[in-house]
Amino acid sequence: MNSTSQQLDSKDVKVKLLLAGGHEYTVYLKSDAPILHNLLTTIFMRAYKQESACNGLFQILIDQDRSLLCFPSEHLVGVVTEPPIMLQPMEAIQPVANDILPSYFLQFDNFFNPEEHKHLLQYVFQKQSAFLSTTTSTNDANYRQSMVLYSFTDFSELIVKKIQAIIPDVISKLGLPSFPVSQIETQLTAHNDGNYYKIHNDNGSPETATRELTYVYYFYQVPKPFSGGELLIYDSKISNNSYVNAESFKTVEPRNNSIVFFPSRYMHEVLPVSCPSKAFADSRFTINGWVRR
Repeated sequence: MNSTSQQLDSKDVKVKLLLAGGHEYTVYLKSDAPILHNLLTTIFMRAYKQESACNGLFQILIDQDRSLLCFPSEHLVGVVTEPPIMLQPMEAIQPVANDILPSYFLQFDNFFNPEEHKHLLQYVFQKQSAFLSTTTSTNDANYRQSMVLYSFTDFSELIVKKIQAIIPDVISKLGLPSFPVSQIETQLTAHNDGNYYKIHNDNGSPETATRELTYVYYFYQVPKPFSGGELLIYDSKISNNSYVNAESFKTVEPRNNSIVFFPSRYMHEVLPVSCPSKAFADSRFTINGWVRR
């Protein structure tokens, strides 16, 4: 399984972590990686008596990604960066309104082996009659158009097992606080000609509030029988003390047999699909769902 995210793979800052008890560890991080910002922010917020806002567990890969370093944020004594990375104290405590907070995602290729991928395609072709029209919580008929299959036990169990195996790595690379996983939800979705999903997030209601991570696994026939269907993940900004989407966004290509992870709070949308044949078998298929705390 190969990680191909262009957002997080570059390693250009040498970071020495100074921990309680005189322990030191050196890692290499991208200069704008969220976990580096979180490390620096933790130090600044403690200096300004804001410790309650930065409690959490850091999980950082070390030894050329062969080991995982875990430590509570209160054990972080200092951070040495080479070259120097400066963070303004007031920005660490409260971002300036209208500042853009960049979104991050991870995309892994070759998530299923070739045989699993082949059997999954055959399975959805056989289940065409079981797919239902999708809905939204507001029942807006013009907000989302696609077909969904909620029960597909064999492949649901397979993808949950694969996701469970990489969740610690995903959380670490996205720079998120560690959380106990209570549930991994799954559904199987088909987007055909003209189908789309307008801008939304995945944890904006009381029923979905515990969703921490969203994932989307893409699969379809080769050669690719459709165009469009890109996933747009919006950057965020603060307006009236609330997080809202910015105008800027990252574009995720629906690469065959790849899976994407991103925080469920991000606003995102699926662009319209063009499928000239309109045949169900030519759809843009996904297994998508959410990791709950």
